[in-house]
Amino acid sequence: MSEAVQYFQFVLAPQMLIGLVLGVAVILVALGLTIIFGLLDVINMSHGEFYALGAFFALALAQIGLPFWLLLLLVPLLMLPVGYIVERALIQRVFHSGDRHVRTLLLTFGLGLVMEDSYRLVFGPNPYRPETPITGGVEIFDIFLPSYRLFLIIVGAAIIAAVAFIVYRTRLGAMVRAAAFDRDMAASLGVPVQHVYAGAFAFGVALAGLAGVLLAPIYSVFPTMGRDFILMAFTVVIVGGMGSIAGVVVAGLLLSQIQAIVALYISPVWSDPVVFGIMVVMLMVRPQGLFGRLGHG
Repeated sequence: MSEAVQYFQFVLAPQMLIGLVLGVAVILVALGLTIIFGLLDVINMSHGEFYALGAFFALALAQIGLPFWLLLLLVPLLMLPVGYIVERALIQRVFHSGDRHVRTLLLTFGLGLVMEDSYRLVFGPNPYRPETPITGGVEIFDIFLPSYRLFLIIVGAAIIAAVAFIVYRTRLGAMVRAAAFDRDMAASLGVPVQHVYAGAFAFGVALAGLAGVLLAPIYSVFPTMGRDFILMAFTVVIVGGMGSIAGVVVAGLLLSQIQAIVALYISPVWSDPVVFGIMVVMLMVRPQGLFGRLGHG
């Protein structure tokens, strides 16, 4: 076996596999964020806290004996009414004002702070590490991969496909895209725009909660866990194109691999600055992102 092959097998390939797992994790968090961006035009600064809420829901329900596999279904269902109520009771209150972007940004930022402090008061500041539901590991081309991380990659791909199907192949998705493209036109055609907005926000929140359930066994559960992913999720959404599912997938996989490569060849300290630098350049050169907005294809 040549040195180049050995280097790829034992150094580069494992690092790229780490990047793939991170990419799927970030995509799962960013999926709900890009739907909220694409439809509501709301900069939801509390999205990371909704991701954490899903993890804390799962933690609390697991402590009373509910199995992990049931939590994958139950937690998103619990998150749906939470998201719907937040949109109707809070977001709609300020959305129609002249400076709605500033107001919704400040509103969701404040909401996120309240949620984070609430987690600290209820659960304490220390992290919880849920048991991994799938133990052991597999070898892929002589590279060891924990079984649960392989499960995360497969399930993550299935969730991405399901969300894309809902958005682009169903009547509900057509109403979402119509409202994103032209609210007034959609309303004139009989689309219940306000309920579509609230439903899309709730769907995005439910996806964040599902990501919390899936990622908790890997990254633990703690009050500030939303901060760890939300900056990267925002970066992925901006680079991929706000509201574009394809953009989130491409940007998530690309940026996570760049992080892994930079950490390997330069330093882990530089991985985040390089990725955020790419976001800055994208905003300057192509502010609509790689794939544009949800309402525009």
